[in-house]
Order: sequence, then structure tokens, then C-alpha cells
Amino acid sequence: MPAPVLRAAVAIACLAAVAAPADSALAWGATGHRLIGELGEAALPADLPAFLRTPQAVETVGEYAREPDRSKGAGREHDTDRDPGHFVDLDDAGKILGGPSLADLPPTRSDYESALRAVDCASYHLAVCDSYHAGYLPYSIIEGWQQLVKDFAYVRVLQAAIPREPNLERKAWMQRDLDRREALTLRDLGEWAHFVGDGSQPMHVTVHYNGWGPFPNPNGYTQDKIHGPFEGAFVRTNVTIEAVRAAMTPPAPCAETIEVCTGRYLAATNATVGPVYALWQAGGFTGADPVKGKAFAAERLAAGADELRDLVVAAWTASADASVGYPPITVQQVVKDGIDPYDALYGED
Repeated sequence: MPAPVLRAAVAIACLAAVAAPADSALAWGATGHRLIGELGEAALPADLPAFLRTPQAVETVGEYAREPDRSKGAGREHDTDRDPGHFVDLDDAGKILGGPSLADLPPTRSDYESALRAVDCASYHLAVCDSYHAGYLPYSIIEGWQQLVKDFAYVRVLQAAIPREPNLERKAWMQRDLDRREALTLRDLGEWAHFVGDGSQPMHVTVHYNGWGPFPNPNGYTQDKIHGPFEGAFVRTNVTIEAVRAAMTPPAPCAETIEVCTGRYLAATNATVGPVYALWQAGGFTGADPVKGKAFAAERLAAGADELRDLVVAAWTASADASVGYPPITVQQVVKDGIDPYDALYGED
């Protein structure tokens, strides 16, 4: 079956899972994404804003982390545009359908599109390569992180300006704006957490996303449709929040560009594609060796929670050097120099 048809079949299966009753639904899009959102949020350090670390915030991010899947089926244009943002098809050489690599991602979606269209996709059973077939998950993660940096920049500015604003009317408006910004930040963070979570799922970063497919297969890996059973029913039945929490690693905030950190994260997940197929062959997800299968699934979910935590910390750090409003002013102009940001925030026009 051609790759886009297979991918569409997976999407249809996911839609059916979302519509199914809670006790029968495939659960990576529910249980798995909720776990990643909650655990990543709960692990944020104490020097980040308090509104991010409340029990309500943890629950909110966990629920919003499900939203990009829950919104599927809204319409043809909606789904056609958004569905490829959940995956990226890496081949065995680490190239995206034989084209760009994660280590050298084109700087924008437009550049990415151009790079893909220059690739001969005949070996992938495609007449043309584009981001709708290859997926654009790296850009979903990068764009969402950049939005979070901007959200945090507004939070920094408002938190600094409100206590020293002498005009009571302006002060009240800025407090309301901060309330709105905190609520918006939690939504932006939560929905973005979904794509960070997708990045920890081996089936979302490979051409072998639902059976090995029509590719060289020296290990004789299965052609069975393993995507749904692995990320759905197996996770829901076998993985606990305690197991995922125990598998999380110490914080390691991204110290390079978001493009570099995203590429490295997705490449690490891609390295687990062979192991997940080998584990499937050994019965790790079908009852013959469930201990290893449970541990593998918990580790993958923990990798998503780790990445979410670390990228949020990196976004908060980066926001100190961002700008806000119009005319734009920098965070440092407000926080350190004491400039009144009201006109830039409210809008001079």
C-alpha cells in the first residue's frame, strides 16, 4: 500500500479511537499524552513562575496535551493541514524521505517544502515529496517552543511592571492582561506538549510507522500493523504514572538552539525504531515477555516528559532576551531599566 494511504489508515484508526468509549479507546492519545503533559509540568523547577506549578496547572496541561488529537475530524482542510504535524518520516539513513536530515533542518517550513520537492521519491511510492507526505513534526515542536518563549516574555514584563505602575486604571488592566496571558500560556504549552509527546513515540519518526513496509528488511521485522496496538491498548493496559515517573531522568535543559535540540531529540527516538520491532518480534507487547515491553513503553513516555520539562525551562530562560508589544520593547528594558510597558502592551494605535 502506498505510504500516504497507509498514513491515512493510521489517522482513521486514531479517529476511531478518539470516538470510542474510554474503556476501549487506544490510549496514547489520551493516557500517554496526559501522562507526558502532567509529569513534564509537575517536574518544572521552583524558579519558574508559580502559575505553572500548581496542581491545577499540571492537570490543565495534561488535558490540553490531548487536544490536537481530540480536534481531529473537524473538517477536511483542518485535518489535511494539521495531521502531518504529528509525524516525520525518517528513513534508515536518517534522512526525511531521502532528503533533509534532522541535523541540518531547513530554517523554515517553506524551505523544508522546497528541499523535499527536490527529492526523487519513487522508492517511497510517491510521485512527489512534500511535507504533507513526509510530515513536519520538527517544525511543530520548534514553532510551539517559539510561541512559548513569547508567552513567557509577556509574563516577565507584566510581573515586573504591575507592582510599580502608579496609575490604578493601567495597573488594573495589566493585572487582567497577566491573568489572560497565564491562561493562554497554559493552553499554548499544553497543546504544544502533544507534539513533544509525539516526538518520543518511535512510530511517529520513521518510514516504518505501521509495519516495516516495502524496504530492505534484513532482520525480518513484522509487516503487521503494530502502530495502534503499541501506542494504544498496550500503554493503557500496562503503563502506570509511577512507572513513567521512575523512568524520568535528571533535568538537562536545552543549551543550544531549539532547532539543534529538536533534531537531537527526534534522532534519539528514531534510534529506538529497530528495538521496538525487535521487542515486538520477541513478544514484548503480546504477552510472551511483557516486563520488557512495559519498561520500554514507560521509558518512551518518560523521554517525552523529560523533553517537555527541559524545553519549558529553556523557553523560560530564552524569554529574558525576548521583546514584546508594539512598538516592541525588550524584556530587559522593563525588568532592568524600569521602562513603563503600558503603551506597547495596550497598543498605541
